[in-house]
Order: sequence, then C-alpha cells, then structure tokens
Amino acid sequence: MDRIIFIFICFLSQITIAQQAFHNFGDIQIHNQGQIGFHTDLINDGTFDQNVGLTGFYNSIGNLTVSGKNRPIFYDMEIDVAEDLFLEIAVGVTNFQEFINGRVQTPRNRNKVSLDYINDSPYLGENDDRYVDGYSSITGVLDFTFPIGDDFRLRPMRIDTQAATNTARGAYFFENPNFPNFFSSSFDTTNFSNVLFGVSSFEFWDLDGDTETRVTLTWDDNSNIPTLVDDLKNLRVVGWDKSLKQWVSLGNSSTSGDLNNGEITSELMLPDNYTVITFGTSDILLDGDLQIFTAVSPNGDGNNDTFIIQGIAQYPNNELSIFNRWGVEVYNKKGYDNSWAGVSEGRATIARNETLPVGTYYYVLKIEGQKDRAGYLYINK
Repeated sequence: MDRIIFIFICFLSQITIAQQAFHNFGDIQIHNQGQIGFHTDLINDGTFDQNVGLTGFYNSIGNLTVSGKNRPIFYDMEIDVAEDLFLEIAVGVTNFQEFINGRVQTPRNRNKVSLDYINDSPYLGENDDRYVDGYSSITGVLDFTFPIGDDFRLRPMRIDTQAATNTARGAYFFENPNFPNFFSSSFDTTNFSNVLFGVSSFEFWDLDGDTETRVTLTWDDNSNIPTLVDDLKNLRVVGWDKSLKQWVSLGNSSTSGDLNNGEITSELMLPDNYTVITFGTSDILLDGDLQIFTAVSPNGDGNNDTFIIQGIAQYPNNELSIFNRWGVEVYNKKGYDNSWAGVSEGRATIARNETLPVGTYYYVLKIEGQKDRAGYLYINK
C-alpha cells in the first residue's frame, strides 16, 4: 500500500515540522478514514489521543523515535522501521497494530514506558525480528499474549482474561537472573523454597498486575530446559517472592511441546507479589494422595537426605525399585519406609553400599491393588 499522509486536524494551536522531527504542541485529531505516516521522529507535547484512522511509522534505512510529555494514542497503527521504533514515552493503540518491519524498543528500566494495547487491541506480524523489545501492556476483558522478546527472539507470555481489566504489563529478559541489568537487586537462583529443586539461570520475565491470573511462559532451544528436567511434568513456573526474597513454585497446570520448544501454564498467582518469573523444577510430584519428593541430596544437611514419599505409610504393602539410566536396578525394597539415602543396593551393583553418582534415576512404586507409579528422581550432593 502506498504510504500516503492524510491529516484531518480538528484544532491545531502550533505544530513545528523540522527536518528530523514532527513536534506537536497543540491538539491533533485524525478523523475517520484519515491516514498519517511519520517518516521523521514524533515529539508529542500536546494532545494527540482522540484518533481514528491509520497511523504509520516508516523508515526503510534507519530508526524513528517517539518522545515528548504526553502519550499519543492511535486507532490503527503499523510499524515499518528498518532500525526499530524507539519509544521514550508510552504509545497507545485502541483498535489494531501491525508489525511490518523492525522492533519496538522501550527503555527496560522504565516499565511504564510501553506499547499499550487498549480495549483488547489485537496485533499481527510478530516474529523473531518483529516484536516489543521491552514492555507492552494490555487493558481489556480478553486473554492476552504479550508480543515481547529479547536478543532477536520472540518469547511471548500469556495471561488470563481477568488480569487485563486493571492493566497488566510485561517484558522478557534473555539474561541471567543472578546478574540482571535493569533491576536494583539480583535474584539468586540457588535460593529457593524446599519444594523446588532448581531455577533457570538463562532467562526471566517481568509481569506486573494487581489481579490474579494464570501465566503461560514459552521456551525454545536456547532456554536449556533439559538442564532442569527430563520430564515436563516436573517443570514449574517459579516466581521471586518479594516478601520471602526467594524463588517459590507457582505450579504447573498444563504443559505442551517438548524439551526444546513448548509452553507451561502456572496455577493462579498474583503478579505484583513476584518481582520476576521464570522456569524451575519441583522436587514434589503430586500423585493422588501421595507427595513424591523427586530429589535426593544425601549430604547430611537434613534436607532431602532420603527419598521421601509422603503418605506411603498408609500403604505398607508396597514395593519400590530404582534404576539407573541404563536400566540397572540399584535399589529394591518391599514395604518402603522413606529410608533410601541414594546408596546402591541392587544385585547388579558393582559398588554396593556406596552413594550413587549425581544424576537422574527412575523409580517404580508398586502398591497392592493400585496402578504402578513411575517417574524420574534426581540425586544431587
């Protein structure tokens, strides 16, 4: 489509058009069927928020910037800027937004400067080269997926319907939470609650909002999910609790995909209670009326020194078998009583009565009259 500029001005007190900027000091309104294309920077110090029609940002060789004192709000908006559109103030969209070329860059140390999707405005055209590199927000009544990313990687985050009503905002950070670039404190990935076994050190998200929601995070092959889990059922959404100053589990209500690409949805959580969120792994697997702690760290510190199956005492007619990665049985006990401390006791074990190496093992729990339970456990030191 030709980039045509049609401006229908309701009232204009003063506009300055310089070589490198369109500077609004007054009141501008784009009426129905109106179209305006910005090929220079926009500085908005006036009123520019009662618009219908199309607003476009176009630069085939460089970048453009939106700045000023007041947030402009557009009806339809398209972005075709080779070297990215930089926002120094928030910009709103009320009907539809399209990514054609380039990213939208917002300052990550100022989360209120964002691309704002108002009234459930949809968007189109996002990919690994076209997304919001920084913060975006939503105000509406529908589920919403933030078109956010970092380091030329689109990494969406989704929230439920209710969370959008009071405005929610989010951003993705492809950086180690132990050494964040845009936060005043770090988020120690070795400091987590006793129901967790590990926390990702590769990436995190910031989600802000005062209404409970489930949040869905996405991963790709750069997320290194296999360093956390062998089975997605043990993956968790985790959040840095502002009060406890540690990572806590936000649950796993569903997962899809595989270890290299997929998504996970948390249980209900209140975003403003957590500074940042990411992936973790839990050492507790809920299986009916049993809680299976899928981590053993036999180091004598009193935490997870043995393989704990909470509730097993009510099933004395049980049998537990544990196998290494090659399928060799390293432990077997009838009437298991939460006493196994990671010591090799299987018939085929070479180093009998010695602590097994760090790694992933497989358990099979048989309970008389019930279906066998099976899964992975982890030995750590």
